[in-house]
Amino acid sequence: MIRNSVKAIIIVDGKLLLTKNQDIEGYFYLCPGGGQEHGETFHRTLQRECLEEIGSSVHIGELLFIREYIGQNHEHAAFDADVHQVEYYFLCQVNTQTCQPTNPDSLQIGTQWIPIEKLHTYRLYPKALTQPLQKFIRGQQTTIYLGDVN
Repeated sequence: MIRNSVKAIIIVDGKLLLTKNQDIEGYFYLCPGGGQEHGETFHRTLQRECLEEIGSSVHIGELLFIREYIGQNHEHAAFDADVHQVEYYFLCQVNTQTCQPTNPDSLQIGTQWIPIEKLHTYRLYPKALTQPLQKFIRGQQTTIYLGDVN
């Protein structure tokens, strides 16, 4: 089964708002968002997930990127070989000042604004998002479909 996930790209002053998570390897970062539930539109999913993970509703703009993740093809295949997920990344703006997450993911310990030019120095998933985001903030052309990447 293929799972849809909808993610927010929230940029202010060259910084990207990410969820900060921790596992046995240390900190890692994700764009806010998550899995689409049956009967939800992408926009409804993204609104719900942003309230849960960053504590704010968002204004949803254009679709920036699409990423596929087929677990068996990547370094975490040992525990997610059966995963096939398609992620849709939308440019968003927070409607209110970011407050406390209402229902954070199990590994989430907070949120953090990270300078986009320094993303390569953080454990960001998917890693393949770094270069397209850096091109985007410089006003350079970038591809929408990132492929089966991690």
